[in-house]
Amino acid sequence: MKLAALAAGVPVLQPARLREAEWPERLAALGADVAVVVAFGQILPKAVLDAATRGSINIHASLLPRYRGAAPIQWAIIRGETETGITTFQMDSGMDTGDILLMRSTPIGPEETAGALFARLAPLGAEVIVETLARLGSITPRPQDHGAATLAPRLKKTDGVIDWTAGARPIVNLVRGCNPWPGATTITPAGVLTLWRARGSAAGPAAPGTLLPHGETLAIGCADGLVLPVEVQPENRKTMGWSEWLRGARLRAGDRVGAA
Repeated sequence: MKLAALAAGVPVLQPARLREAEWPERLAALGADVAVVVAFGQILPKAVLDAATRGSINIHASLLPRYRGAAPIQWAIIRGETETGITTFQMDSGMDTGDILLMRSTPIGPEETAGALFARLAPLGAEVIVETLARLGSITPRPQDHGAATLAPRLKKTDGVIDWTAGARPIVNLVRGCNPWPGATTITPAGVLTLWRARGSAAGPAAPGTLLPHGETLAIGCADGLVLPVEVQPENRKTMGWSEWLRGARLRAGDRVGAA
């Protein structure tokens, strides 16, 4: 956005903190009709939200009121959602609590990662905000159902630690939702391992974290079946296939992962 703006001769302001006293006045002096806020990463004070004559509109990557917060794409996948989308809304002083303007839904693929979904939602968000601005005079804002709200806080590295006592599907969803960051990790006898892609099979309870025969390779037991890692990355090494890692780690059926 900055490069496109500079190329078009549009001034670019980059405030470190919009809560500093000068910014509401500077923004109001621009005489803008409306402000559009995208993944800005700061809570905007009311004076900033009201600097444009028609207020501020946010583009949010979920179907509000579900997944309010900094990581809606990741948490929607981690929680096993099969649908998400884009919501534009009139910003107020709350965290993603303002009245909804437009909403567009899209399915989440069964193997889609957070990174892949982000790449799909970005152009969809652009389409929806353009339509929102074009129809702003005729859209009737719709209050959110705050009782149905769910939260999507910023991810921490610890959110990616795999609990092998969970089911196969939740573990696979965690792997998808933590790709590309922070990565879904587990402790193994050969060191910490990050799982980037995995498949699951709910074939009945298995010993959680235990390596078990699965065809010509090994899978990892969990509460209701098996998880078969597909693409993994050992500490300080490149990403590789699961079978390649197993050969180098020299692990066998009966070995365990996930225990400190």
